[in-house]
Amino acid sequence: MENPTIRQLEYFVALAERLSFRKAAESCYVSQPALSAQIAQMEGTLGVKLFERNSRGVRLTAAGDALLPTAHEVLEGCGRLGQIARSIGAPLTGPLRLGVIPTIGPYLLPKVLPALHETYPELELFLREEMTDRLVAQLEKGKLDLLILAIDLELGNLETMPLFSDPFVLAVSENDELAKKVEAKIADLEGRATLLLEEGHCLREQTLPLCEAAGGSEDGSFRASSLGTITQMVARGLGITLIPELAIEREAAAVPGLCTIPFGADGPSRSVGLAWRPNSPRVEEFKALGTTIAKAYANTESGSTPNLGD
Repeated sequence: MENPTIRQLEYFVALAERLSFRKAAESCYVSQPALSAQIAQMEGTLGVKLFERNSRGVRLTAAGDALLPTAHEVLEGCGRLGQIARSIGAPLTGPLRLGVIPTIGPYLLPKVLPALHETYPELELFLREEMTDRLVAQLEKGKLDLLILAIDLELGNLETMPLFSDPFVLAVSENDELAKKVEAKIADLEGRATLLLEEGHCLREQTLPLCEAAGGSEDGSFRASSLGTITQMVARGLGITLIPELAIEREAAAVPGLCTIPFGADGPSRSVGLAWRPNSPRVEEFKALGTTIAKAYANTESGSTPNLGD
């Protein structure tokens, strides 16, 4: 029996993920008839139907569902083949697909991208900003090469490299009684309505337990999709929140009336770092990239010390 071509596998995965010939064809930059013909040819080669087609749309058959994980593995293997060849020729050159979470990307990347461009001028960064679970899923499928995220959460079998510790600070309105404090305590959250990000943000998973442990409560009538929205509400006296120190410079400048209070050396924090697949052939490249990012960030922050692990 002949095997499907790599192109056919790419078309098969695209259609399986989108369940629309039009959307799959657009994602593969081919015409719809061309994609349909390749899918039909693949079905003929394998001797099984991969999709059910009717007036309501497209769906995977049992055979298609069973073959999909292997198709992902084959395409990921082909991607690794190219990565190995590139890394042998010249490390940190060519494309690198980097995922970053929304509570890190807008605040960290402007500080470190100039150093990355200067240190690795031949590196082509393709950036994707998503929530943690979506980034991890795309990394595991081979759609991304590397992630920047909070690594002190459950990330499965991914390998990680810590870059720096990012303390949380208490954010209140400048008219709040807490705004007079020089140093905040977790106990300050007791009895206060706390504004948090919506479900899916890892920052929510990290701050909600702190609020509950202190006797505070989440404002159940409010959920935000960004730190910018939360800080606007806090500045207007509609609640308090915890935000990463990384975000203070940008959010404080953009939101008049916002007051941020540090917790001190033993206060709560998150660990920002890199994550990659354990079988990635580019581990040494990722570690070199991480070292550059940590140093670049430390150089922009007075008193910051990179945390590079062992």
